[in-house]
Amino acid sequence: MSNIPPLNQTVPDLADLLASARVVALPLATRFRGIDEREALLLEGENGWAEFSPFVEYGDAESATWLRAAVEFAWGELPAPLRRSIPVNATVPAVHVDRVTGILKRFDGCRTAKIKVAERGQSLVEDLSRVRKVRELMGPEGRIRVDANGGWNIDEAEHAIHALAEFDLEYVEQPCATVPELVEIRRRTKYMGVPIAADESVRKAADPLTVAEAGAADILVLKAQPLGGIRRSLDIIAQAGLPVVVSSALDTSVGLSMGAWLAAAVPDLEYDCGLGTASLLSADVTDDPLQAVNGSIDVRRVVPSQRLLDGYAASAERRDWWLDRLRRCHALL
Repeated sequence: MSNIPPLNQTVPDLADLLASARVVALPLATRFRGIDEREALLLEGENGWAEFSPFVEYGDAESATWLRAAVEFAWGELPAPLRRSIPVNATVPAVHVDRVTGILKRFDGCRTAKIKVAERGQSLVEDLSRVRKVRELMGPEGRIRVDANGGWNIDEAEHAIHALAEFDLEYVEQPCATVPELVEIRRRTKYMGVPIAADESVRKAADPLTVAEAGAADILVLKAQPLGGIRRSLDIIAQAGLPVVVSSALDTSVGLSMGAWLAAAVPDLEYDCGLGTASLLSADVTDDPLQAVNGSIDVRRVVPSQRLLDGYAASAERRDWWLDRLRRCHALL
């Protein structure tokens, strides 16, 4: 049975999607998630522009959920925003410690930093050095969270959290890959008072509520695209009963506008959101990107620049690859 979530409106014809589809390839300022360039397909609907950008290795069934989100944002009925701006965190990739200062400078006024750890081929010593540098730069009042992307086993996670605790962590995101592992690491480290957040175990799960039902996390990290859109994300939040952090998947500013809209509709937004990642791009699709200003981004629609759409257009081969993917995913809707 498909777990692609239902839409709250009719799916537009494929011809309507193809008519406005633009594929871009944006360079990153820093290698992130193993890539140096971020590809995305943009669509214009009745509401404005939306983004369809599942990572290239994702299969069609998973990617179709991302298309659901884009269709909802461009054509669907959306909840009214409850706030006009969203506080966001800086994001520090798994870089050498010497690069940390330059990266943090790209995030204007952010009081929170999320630091990538557990990178394949790197050591805990390197992670500690990176986190220590961020703490030095942000001072005692800065908020620090780390994200392991499921890269540790239970014993490694316990050792790492113990070693990182001196930096007064706000939380540890996805320390282990599976829900049972999250349950166990949360049990083992509860005495330390470091909350556990779940990301991949929510957005890549057949049932995103499993984490909450299993008691595997204190916080949920939600991304609008992978979960099928704003309304489905809000349903998950309401049913889970846990605090949430709204984050992004290295989106263009068009995609970030969807995340900001979701964050603006969350009734209680306790944490800074991971929606400042436009600062990791060397280029964007708009002349007015959704980058942090005084630690926040606006809640607004983003209109791409024709000049930038043309200047960063993907190659003909990559454009055709994305349009074929769009056709296949549309068929699944």
